[in-house]
Amino acid sequence: MHHSSAHVLVTGGTSGIGNAIAAAYAQDGAKVTITGTRQSPADYDLDLSAFSYLQLNVEEAQSIDAATAQIDQCDILINNAATTLLSQGLDEWEPDNFARAVNMHLVSAYRMSSNLRPLLAKSERQGGGVITSIGSMSSLFGIESVPGYGAGKTGLLGITRAMAVAWGRENIRTNVLALGLIETPMTAMGLTMPEIVDPHVARTPLGRVGQTSDCTGPALFLSSPAAAYITGQVLVVDGGFSIQG
Repeated sequence: MHHSSAHVLVTGGTSGIGNAIAAAYAQDGAKVTITGTRQSPADYDLDLSAFSYLQLNVEEAQSIDAATAQIDQCDILINNAATTLLSQGLDEWEPDNFARAVNMHLVSAYRMSSNLRPLLAKSERQGGGVITSIGSMSSLFGIESVPGYGAGKTGLLGITRAMAVAWGRENIRTNVLALGLIETPMTAMGLTMPEIVDPHVARTPLGRVGQTSDCTGPALFLSSPAAAYITGQVLVVDGGFSIQG
């Protein structure tokens, strides 16, 4: 898809969807930097040797600023780092947890984008600089268990559209990849529960849970020359879940 020599930053590239997307870019010839919360890539079970590594805690503004200050070239930013507080046993309906979730998924993604805007504007790739933020079904629907995550993921649609309008004149394109239920370490526990999986799959026209490999092609497409006229959009990758009537 023509990513040779492109400089790509994938936040949260140490597992799951982020890792799969980072690997796909690397295989397509890009120079890929990933971020993770641990001190070094050696602290992970995965082989991360194909990537440059930056420590980043997206919950802290100063950590975002420190990480982005170390980057001197960026053509493509993938705002992916995320987790539900629910997976840590925390109730997102509690106002402080809600604020934390929105900060993690929305405010941090904007701060990353804003900090890297000057570099993205310098991209000489066809289609210019690219920001792709990872959304979810909670960008489209009310999901009771994750109000903070859902508000943040829905907010990504709003800031993505605003950035597309404002930064289009700098040749920066910005889109959201809204993913359905994908099998990852984050969703692994839920996927063992038939009461969660069965109704979901039953409503999904393609009749299965998504895999990380289902996310990589759409991500690469959005930053390829083939998508050079696409900005401010939401590309939904959900097996048809959201259109089932």
